[in-house]
Amino acid sequence: MPTSRPDWIAGATGLVGRALCAELPTGLALVRKPTPGLPVSTAIVDYGRPESFQALPAPGRVFIALGTTMAQAGSQAAFRAADFDAVLAVARAAREAGATHCGLVSALAANAGSAVFYNRVKGEAEDALKALGFERLVIARPSLLDGEREKLDQPHRSGEAWSLRLMRPLAGLIPAAWRPISPQRIARAMCLALEAPGPALRVLESSEMQRLGA
Repeated sequence: MPTSRPDWIAGATGLVGRALCAELPTGLALVRKPTPGLPVSTAIVDYGRPESFQALPAPGRVFIALGTTMAQAGSQAAFRAADFDAVLAVARAAREAGATHCGLVSALAANAGSAVFYNRVKGEAEDALKALGFERLVIARPSLLDGEREKLDQPHRSGEAWSLRLMRPLAGLIPAAWRPISPQRIARAMCLALEAPGPALRVLESSEMQRLGA
């Protein structure tokens, strides 16, 4: 894998995306609008226009941490556009540009056959990326993210905040698979997993990331 190529980071303004930027200081953050304050170089792209990726330097790896919530999206169609269409657009553009390694932030219980819309879309995105033929694909399925969204000027997620208030004092008693996990551990675990030898596909469940990213 050419070391001179930058790592693309999609979703760089989110909790995990910012943690990935810290782990990958020579990366290139793909953003929708000018975003000052990121510790890496940035490039503006339109996920709905594949041609907007053509001017970017070819990536060695691509990390995708795009995602929203049903409440923020406002409709199933808008949610799918963010969590499936945009994810696939980035991965496809990176693969066509020569990227061989991909890291995807998915979700706990992602399953294309799920009756739950959120989990189903996440699972469909995983399956779409598997079909692109990356030499190495790491899929991270974290539990509840333990981070401060307001400090990053992100929309407040009341359900997430309420759950964290309840779970943080009990974190040591909660099984690792369900325990809230820091974005930094997720980012570190993904980077380590992509660098390590292994099969073409590796799925990182939250319990493994708790250990690997410590």
